[in-house]
Amino acid sequence: MSDLATMQSLARMVPEGSRVLDLGCGDGAMLAHLQQTRGCTGYGIEIADANVLACVKRGVNVIQLNLDEGLNLFADASFDVVLQIDTLQHLRNAEVMLRETVRVGRIGIVAFPNFAHWPNRLSVLKGRMPVTRRLPYQWYDTPNIRVGTHADLAQLAERSKLKVLDSFGLQDGRTVRFCPNLLAGTSVYTLSR
Repeated sequence: MSDLATMQSLARMVPEGSRVLDLGCGDGAMLAHLQQTRGCTGYGIEIADANVLACVKRGVNVIQLNLDEGLNLFADASFDVVLQIDTLQHLRNAEVMLRETVRVGRIGIVAFPNFAHWPNRLSVLKGRMPVTRRLPYQWYDTPNIRVGTHADLAQLAERSKLKVLDSFGLQDGRTVRFCPNLLAGTSVYTLSR
């Protein structure tokens, strides 16, 4: 999770009392926040040993799983909400995981760094890959295996026959609905089948 303001903005999108699956949950901060502030229950999915331990210490239910292997252990509509926050850019098969997100959850909330944000564009115009708060790594040491834009996810959702229930950007915890592809560092989509 990039920062507290972004986490709080995304948490407000989750209906109170929801059963939540958080894909790539990291240290479990989001799920712990949802449990404490929204009365949610659920599980986190994480691959890294240190993050799994951090989840357990927080009291967050966690399953250690490589998301590139899919979500076959979950039935259709097992969860009210499936979160994919800062996860999509790390996955080998993003399209399959988007479909799995809305298969396992009634809705999916997907958030990722928007490569088309204006500071990133400026860096590329100067001939350099961007290094920002949302994309804090140099090109040669990034854990991201892909970058995408707000507009790219709209196209991928259409191609995958997913319904876009809402889409907007977030910048410094504020919702950006006007030109989110240009003006927001984080892209956010709410998707369903």
